[in-house]
Amino acid sequence: MENKENLDENLEGQKEGIKQNYNVFLSSVRTFLIDLLDIREGTDQKETIQKIKDGIQVKSHTAWILIFSILVASIGLNTSSTAVVIGAMLISPLMGPILGVGLSIGINDIDTLKRSMVNLGVMVGLSLTSSFIFFSIPLFQEETPEIISRTQPDVRDVLIAITGGFALIIALSRHKEITTTIAGVAIATALMPPLCTAGYGLATWNFSFFWGAMFLFTINAIFIALTTFMLVKFLNFPMVRYINSVKRKRISQIASTVALIIFGFSIYLFYGLFKKNQYVQNAEKYIEVLRQNTGAGIIKTEVDFANRNVKLIVLGHNIKKKELDLWKKKMPEYGLSQSTLEIHQDEETSKLLDEINTIKSSYVKNQELIASKEETILQKDTKIRALERSLEKIKQREIPFINISREAKINHDGLKEISFSNLITTNFSKIDTIPVFYVKWHDSIPNKTKQETQLKKWLQLRLRLDTLQVLNEIKSKEPTFKYQESAE
Repeated sequence: MENKENLDENLEGQKEGIKQNYNVFLSSVRTFLIDLLDIREGTDQKETIQKIKDGIQVKSHTAWILIFSILVASIGLNTSSTAVVIGAMLISPLMGPILGVGLSIGINDIDTLKRSMVNLGVMVGLSLTSSFIFFSIPLFQEETPEIISRTQPDVRDVLIAITGGFALIIALSRHKEITTTIAGVAIATALMPPLCTAGYGLATWNFSFFWGAMFLFTINAIFIALTTFMLVKFLNFPMVRYINSVKRKRISQIASTVALIIFGFSIYLFYGLFKKNQYVQNAEKYIEVLRQNTGAGIIKTEVDFANRNVKLIVLGHNIKKKELDLWKKKMPEYGLSQSTLEIHQDEETSKLLDEINTIKSSYVKNQELIASKEETILQKDTKIRALERSLEKIKQREIPFINISREAKINHDGLKEISFSNLITTNFSKIDTIPVFYVKWHDSIPNKTKQETQLKKWLQLRLRLDTLQVLNEIKSKEPTFKYQESAE
């Protein structure tokens, strides 16, 4: 029993030890995470407030810096130069009044809020005027990709503004200002290009560009101000105190109301952009599946989120009516319920393209047939040339027997009869063809052997046949040619 009690006590002791070690570990992890992520340490509240207030006002040099930065950004947009646009964003003082709005609401500073709103309005007015004047010059009114990209904000712009705003106020609140972070936020949040694009829209009377760009600027400004407000509250920045309690209460109510309006409007904007982005993605997926299944020659697409409309422009292979009705019914499956599908396709153009394809197919077939005939003709030409060479060889071997016999008679009066044949011989290892002349002489001719030798030499030279033989009697019963002297 005592052993069992001792064992239980040891187990309890071990459990307590493990529990203590576990608590120490959790405490260490918690301490590490606090040291890693806590932004309260190192915050200089008074200096941060002063830096933000100093950057609010626009006058003299600040105004001219803003004007020149707007012109630089406009030139960058016109030439589609990202580097130039980035440079303009780095020198722009636009961020100051926006941070002032967020700060003033967070610390109930109504005077700073008024000053921030006035200066923000002045900066926006100067920016729109400067870009309007620049883009009023006809030479600079081209719609470049950099301009077009600033007219359609989506949910990602909201996320950039939120994260950029948090990074900016954290960097500003340090004892030692993190300038690289501030510069990076100025580039990422991109306040300048939307204002330049809005000025372009006014100069070219393209109000869809104007409203789209101003919407993007508003989103960035609201969410930067909102994140500034949230960080000021989180870091417990000191509130502005008013001697008059009624005034303090009224200002607090105004600041709370403005903050609530900004927060509610920002949520509304975020939700609207999120739904729009989702709708556009669903429409793009739907269009791609439709293209793959119908083989339609879609050359342009337009997705209108406001009117729930998907518009397709088709050229070439049209979508048939049965297919069109089927794909209209499939729209809810792709998250496009209560949407309309609008298709523009030219029937005459489609027929013309079909005829062109038919002509093209016929041309290809004709070319293949011509190529086949050319190949047949080439084969026949090759065969003809081979036969001609064979015939030439035969002609070269042919003996002009009539002429030879007459010439031989002139040269040798004693010839009575001459015959010719090709004698085929074999020794059972090879076969030879020997041209042979058979001759008969008149009995009155003396020295026939000499005459026969001369005749042989002459025939060999005349016919260029070294193998030619001359015999004085016919050994073959079927000579090919025979010449006999006729009786006079």
